[in-house]
Order: sequence, then structure tokens, then C-alpha cells
Amino acid sequence: MLDAPSRPSARELLSLPSLAPLVPMLYIAWTDGELTSDELRALGAAARSQPWLDLKSSSVLALWVDPLRPPPPRELSIVREHIRATAEKLATSPRQNLAELGVQLAQALAGEAPLSISPAELAQALASIEATLGVDGKEAVRSLVPKASRVPRAEPRSHTASFDPAAMNAVLERTYANVRQQVRGWLEDADFRYKEGLSTTAYRDQVFDWLKHLAHDGLGLLAYPKGREGGGDLGAFIAAFETMAFFDLSLVIKAGVHFGLFGSSILFLGTRRHHQQYLPKVATLELPGCFAMSELGHGSNVRDCETVARYDAATREFILHTPSETARKEWIGNAARHARIATVFAQLEVDGERLGVHALLVPLRDEHGKVLPNIRIEDCGEKMGLNGVDNGRLWFDHVRVPRENLLDRYGQVTEAGEYTSAITGDSKRFFTMLGALVAGRVSVACASLSAAKSALTIAVRYGDLRRQFGPQGAPEVRLLDHQAHQLRLLPLVAKAYAVDFALEYLVDRYVHRTEDDAREVEALAAGLKAYASWNATATIQECREACGGQGYLTANRFSSLKADTDVFTTFEGDNTVLMQLVAKGLLTGYRQRFEDDRVFAVLRLLVDQATTVLTDRNPIAGRRTDSDHLRDSDFQLRALRFREEALLASVSKRIRKRLTAGVEAFDAFNQVQAHLLALAHASVERIVLEQFLRGVADVQDESLKPVLGRMADLFGLSCLESASGWFLEHGWLTAPKAQAIRKERVKLCEELRPDAVGLVDAFGIPDTCLAAPIGLGRLAPGGERFDDTEGDSARAAPADSRAS
Repeated sequence: MLDAPSRPSARELLSLPSLAPLVPMLYIAWTDGELTSDELRALGAAARSQPWLDLKSSSVLALWVDPLRPPPPRELSIVREHIRATAEKLATSPRQNLAELGVQLAQALAGEAPLSISPAELAQALASIEATLGVDGKEAVRSLVPKASRVPRAEPRSHTASFDPAAMNAVLERTYANVRQQVRGWLEDADFRYKEGLSTTAYRDQVFDWLKHLAHDGLGLLAYPKGREGGGDLGAFIAAFETMAFFDLSLVIKAGVHFGLFGSSILFLGTRRHHQQYLPKVATLELPGCFAMSELGHGSNVRDCETVARYDAATREFILHTPSETARKEWIGNAARHARIATVFAQLEVDGERLGVHALLVPLRDEHGKVLPNIRIEDCGEKMGLNGVDNGRLWFDHVRVPRENLLDRYGQVTEAGEYTSAITGDSKRFFTMLGALVAGRVSVACASLSAAKSALTIAVRYGDLRRQFGPQGAPEVRLLDHQAHQLRLLPLVAKAYAVDFALEYLVDRYVHRTEDDAREVEALAAGLKAYASWNATATIQECREACGGQGYLTANRFSSLKADTDVFTTFEGDNTVLMQLVAKGLLTGYRQRFEDDRVFAVLRLLVDQATTVLTDRNPIAGRRTDSDHLRDSDFQLRALRFREEALLASVSKRIRKRLTAGVEAFDAFNQVQAHLLALAHASVERIVLEQFLRGVADVQDESLKPVLGRMADLFGLSCLESASGWFLEHGWLTAPKAQAIRKERVKLCEELRPDAVGLVDAFGIPDTCLAAPIGLGRLAPGGERFDDTEGDSARAAPADSRAS
């Protein structure tokens, strides 16, 4: 039996000029790793059929494509280096595929001698052979000659925004702009810098020192101006609070507890004598205070708190007492270390009669910080975040305070022990008092938005500079040029803008509220606080993941943003409870619509439903999937209104059915809680889109309209996509239309990509507040810059690149 001929060496292969055009394809064929034996044979047959091959070249080629005798790695390495060395002479020559590279290599090896076939004919023949490979010729060329195909280095920022970020910032901050700028000026002071590694005690003292600094600068006077202690501008204070939230959130919450909750309780629940006696000291932090509402056993259910304030007519004092362990005041900010006085919510009892929850001012410590008799204070201990805030627990053992310490705007007790109130009914009075304290929820919503903006600024800037993956042989591309990265971050940027416009609307409603719309404003604040804080939690997590291992470093601030904002979803009202409040308000309004004018309400509802059917649910509209239709803001808003109205009618019907069957009211509501929460979410989301669209329409700068319009479309379509299951179930969307919405979001993200950095720059977050090195164009923690103009080392991936 004859031995099979040996496979020619790489050097023998490369010595044959007529095989030179085929060498790149032979190398890729063996290194691609995907070609089957049949495909290798087909490649060999196509190559050997070329007329320019002589007998020897054809024989060598046949052995080099034999699938049973693959060349060893060393031989393939020789082939690769030959290709690269030859290509060095052609470094400036373009080549889009292996065929073009083969022609150029043949010409280089031939030198002055003419080819046996014209370059054009050779290129055509090689193209047909390359087609049998089934590889991306452009990527294959880059893998073979990466130096020759390297692109010029990019500038650190990949795109110039289509708008002026400063002009966009002016739109976002068109209310209280001077206050926001004033706070930024305060935070530029060298004292306001993050200090890592502090003990809990040292951190709390640092936060208190920061707060004293701000009080000295005039933060408290925004809410309680001298000479007008009862008539400050809480809108200005909320704007200051929102801007401060770009910095340390423990400072923000401590300021909110003292100036916001404690000071506002005196402002809204007290009378002129309380304002004059206490608010000047609150404004300057001379009298640090806290807000003692929540109890261990009742949490959000303030109406059933157990702490008792019993009036003693003989001494003209109230006696405060904690009757059980579940009645202790829990999670009271400022209580563990710094507060000298507290607003305490307790069940008022006069002459043996319980009169509902009222608020009293109760001293906790003397001017030297010593806890007063019959008061016990305990530190809540280490928390997930916000450890610069000294949360504590309070117990009262028959503590006596003067009668004048009752904050008696809504209920008064005479010296003789007679109770009077202009508001009849404990329940109505209770909700009137709580409604006066909506500022806390408004402030938390605004702080949540600021935290989300900080996370987005860090992640988007990092995504614009950090490179990861890309075409083989070419430089890695920026993270934000990956479609998946755009889809995870840009809809969140759009949502941040939407929430910004919605919160501006909320603040305006809150500042100008009246007795007639107070309950509506309270429900609006509850819903937007829940929506904004849930959004902050989701946004920060997504941004952390989008930054890979760098996002896990403490220096890049996601850990503190996550930890410090996590509690936002449960303080100032648990979000789920707040959303039920929103839903119940909607049901009350729904019922009122029919009771006020039953015939008119029914006719209006029927007309609205008929319009919906004609506009969006008819066969023609249902099949529309073009961009003009999908980007029609009226279409998006009609969809969200339809969902809200349908859920409202459905849940109302379910509750009414249960009540008619004799189910108690509490049980009836409890059995439809899932529907109530869905209704509340639908209503809040409709409000957010509505206010976003109104805000965009009011913008005067025409240069900002295109990008804001795309942002509004991205948010609106994101709302529809996230609820596409519901819309499909109810016939609002067809499957092809749902798919079209998904594709349209992808297109919008691609269109917004060049503006991504400009959109987060417009948030106007000072570098000293942002602080994260990767959000400032640097690697953490060493301070090296991401700068592609500084050479290959500047473009090198950080150490975690393979993991992220």
C-alpha cells in the first residue's frame, strides 16, 4: 500500500507565486474553526478550478485543504506572519475583503513582473471563492493585518450634542434657578467633600457640621425668613433640597428632618406664637429638632398610634406616656445624638375623652445635650445606608410639657381643659393635619430624582468613554455604541426628564394648594413620591451593572447611592401604602363624577369610550405601525388614559359587587388590592407623561424641541411596551403593533445616542458632588484619565475588563 503524500510545509506553500492570492483564504479557512470537511473540500475545488494555477500549485493546494491533515499551529503562524509582513508594504492601501487582500499580496510578491491574469479578473475570481468561505471578509482582514486597519484615535467624547446642554439645564431649572445656583455655590466650599472611612460617630458629627455650615449660609432662612417666620417659600426650600441631593444624602435627610419635617410641623400645625418662638431658632439650627411620628407597632398607620398625651387641668400641662413597647417612637432622625426637641404625635386625651392624634413639642435634651428626666433615647444602630443620620428610639415616662406646647392650629385646649376645633370629626381633622405635612413626600421625590440623575451621569459618561468588544481586528467600540447598552440607559435618561417635569408640576401644585384641592395634592404627592423613589432604586441598580466592576468600587459612588436611597421607598410613607391612597382617591373622584350629575357623567363616559374605539381600536388604526403614528404623543397619551379609565371602572365594579354582597368595606378593598395598585400606577404614569408633554410644549428654545420630542416619545413608548401584555389583553394593541413599538424604541435610542452625554451634562451636577472618577473621565482609584489621544496605554481596558 502506497503512503499518502506528505502535506507541503508552509514555506513551500508560500514559495509558489500563483498561490499567493489564495493564502489569506487558506489561513482563515483553518483558523475560522467553523468550516466542515465538506466546506473545506468545496473551497479547494473552487480554488483548483482557477485557470492561472499550474499543476504543482494545484497539487500543493489540494494537500493544504485536505480536512484529514490539518496544518499544525506553528505552520499557520508562519503563514500569518508572512501575510502581515507583506501587508506592511501596503499599510495605506484599503481592503474590504479577503479577495482584495489576495490581489494586493499577489501584486506585492510579483514586484515589477506582470501577473498572469489581470487584477480585475483575479479579484472577480477570488470573490467567488471567498463566497464559499461564508465569513465576514472585512473582519477577517482586520484579524490578519490589525495594524494596517487601525482607525485614527478618537477624541475622549465621541459625539457633540445637537443642542446646548447649558440651555437644556436652564429648562430643567427654570423654577427657583437662583436658589439652585446659590446652593451649588455653597457646595463648592472646600468643606463639602466626601470623607471616606469615617466611623459612624465621626460621620454623624461631620454631617451635623455640614448642616450648621448650611444653616449659617442661609438654608433655613429660605423656608423661614426673618420677620416672616410663618410665610416662607417652601418651594424655594424644596429646590434647595433637590440640589443638595447631588451631594451626600445623609446631609440631605438630616436637613430634611430638621428644616423640613420638624420645622414644617411647627409652621403648618402651630400658630403665630409657635412661629415666633421657635422658627428663628430652627432656621439657624440653634434648636435642633426631630419629628417623632412613627411607632414600632404601627408604622404608616399613624391614626392608631399608642403614645398618649393626657391633659392635666390642675397643672395646665400635658402628660406624655409610652404605654407599651410597641408604642415607642421608632426611626426618629436626629433623635439619637443631636435633637434637643421633638414634635411628638400622640393620642390627645382631655377629661377622659380621646380626641384623636395631635402634635406637641416635647423637649428631649438640655442645652448641653444631656437627656432630660423620664425620657429614654436609644440609638437604632448601623443601617444599610444614611449612617450620617442619627436615627433613634424614644420612650416617654409620664413626661410633662406646658399646655402651650400643643401645636393647636386645628385643635385647641383651654386652661380649664375644654377642647375646641373648627374641624368637626376626628378623622377629618387627622387627615387635615397630615395633609399639611406633604412637604416631606415632595422633598423625598425630588431627592430621589437627583440621586437617579447622579447615577445616570456617571453611567452615561463612563459608557461614552469605556471601550468593550468590537469587530475582530478593530479597536473596541464604546459601550454606548452597543445597542443593548443604549436600551438599558437611554430610556432611563428619558424617564428622568419625564419625572423632572412631573415633579415641577407637583411642587407648583403643593406651593399653591388650597383647602379645596388639598386632598388631591396629597394624593399626587403620594403617587409621585412612590414613582420617583422606585425609579431611583431601579435606575441606580441598572447604572451600577452598566459600569461593570468599576461600578462596584466605592469610589464610584454607586454603593452609597444604592444604600442611601433604598429607604426612600419606605419612609415618608411606604410606597405600596401610598399607592393605595392614590387609588382610593381616584375611586372617590370616580364616584363623585356620577353622583354630581349621573346622566351627564354616563354620557361623557360613553362618548370617551366611543372616541377611543374610533381612534385607536378600529382595524385601520390598529394596524398602523409607522413611525409617525407611533411617535404621535396623542396616541401614546390616549393609550395611558384608556388604561387608567378601564382599570378605574373595573376596580370600582369589583368593589361595588363585594359591598352589595355584604362584604365589609375593609375586606372588599383588601380583596382587590392588586387592582388598586395597578390603577394607581397607571394613573401616576399617565400624569408623568402628560406633564412631560406639556413641559416640552412650553419650551421656548426651538433648538431643544427635537431632542426633547424624541425623549418624550421614548418615555411614552417605554410605558406602552412595559404594559404591552395588558394592552394586548384589552385589544388596544395587536401583536404586530407591539413589535413595532419595541423596534421604534430601538430606533429612538440610536437617534438619541449622539446626545446622550449632553443630556446628562444638562443635569448640572458639580464635579465635586458627582466625585465618581469614572464619571469624570478617570479610572478609579488612581486617577488616570480615559483619553484616547494619549496613545494605546490610555485606551487599555481596566483590570476588570474581562469580568465586566
